[in-house]
Amino acid sequence: TMQSSGHRFRDVEHHPLLADNESYDSSSSSSEADMAERVWFIRDGCGMVCAIMTWLLVVYADFVVTFVMLLPSKDFWYSVINGVLFNCLAVLALSSHLRTMLTDPGAVPKGNATKEYMDNLQLKPGEVIYKCPKCCSIKPERAHHCSICKRCIRKMDHHCPWVNNCVGEKNQRFFVLFTMYIALISAHALVLCGFQFFSCVRGQWTECSDFSPPVTVILMIFLCLEGFLFLTFTAVMFGTQIHSICNDETEIERLKSEKPTWERRLRWEGMKSVFGGQPSLLWINPFAGFRIRRLLLRGKKGGPEFSV
Repeated sequence: TMQSSGHRFRDVEHHPLLADNESYDSSSSSSEADMAERVWFIRDGCGMVCAIMTWLLVVYADFVVTFVMLLPSKDFWYSVINGVLFNCLAVLALSSHLRTMLTDPGAVPKGNATKEYMDNLQLKPGEVIYKCPKCCSIKPERAHHCSICKRCIRKMDHHCPWVNNCVGEKNQRFFVLFTMYIALISAHALVLCGFQFFSCVRGQWTECSDFSPPVTVILMIFLCLEGFLFLTFTAVMFGTQIHSICNDETEIERLKSEKPTWERRLRWEGMKSVFGGQPSLLWINPFAGFRIRRLLLRGKKGGPEFSV
């Protein structure tokens, strides 16, 4: 956090939907520009296991929905409509997960608290700034240090092992979309399970699925448990995130009961700040702002993936 010089660092914060280099002020350090040219990835064992588990559970749900419930159905349009809808939601959920995991959440450059950098700030007498003793960086207002990422993160909300990353200023939008789409496919899977059980009970179990009745029941029961747990968790997390955005308050600030030293945005302004611009379909599109050309250029530069 900062006191009178806080505005200087707000000027270099990133807008969620802008490209990395476009959102920097001309006074940004060269280390920040270099950091923006590399792919962000956290090498945390627990986080990587949780991220892989997330993908495997979504793939399992897609397998059961497609091969156990929809393909054996005698109703062609029922299978097509639900199959397309479920798979589209699954792709959007996993895309949101990837963008949350591989997007720099708003990390402050390490070791920028040098004498040269301080001189370039041209601070006035009496102005106070704060230095993080763990990563030797100058902490912008509302930044917090993450012990897992080993960096100070702008507007850090929390570190989520399921996306193997912090949720901060630059990737909160993708995290909100991830929780929303996972909640939707979980609810969809539960509805389909209900219809399938009803259909199998009314007819013959041997005809309602290509699998044997015991295997069908086991697969669907596990899917119901998974769907219920995921729906409960992600729906609560989605509501919490929207509440935090509307109140312009991160989870860490709420838990620490920090008194706001910043001017809080109005509810609608907070939503537009996180999701970018006026309401549109881009708000729910995890591919918005993604540039394949920029990603290819990063790869051609040959630098190692940016990991901490």
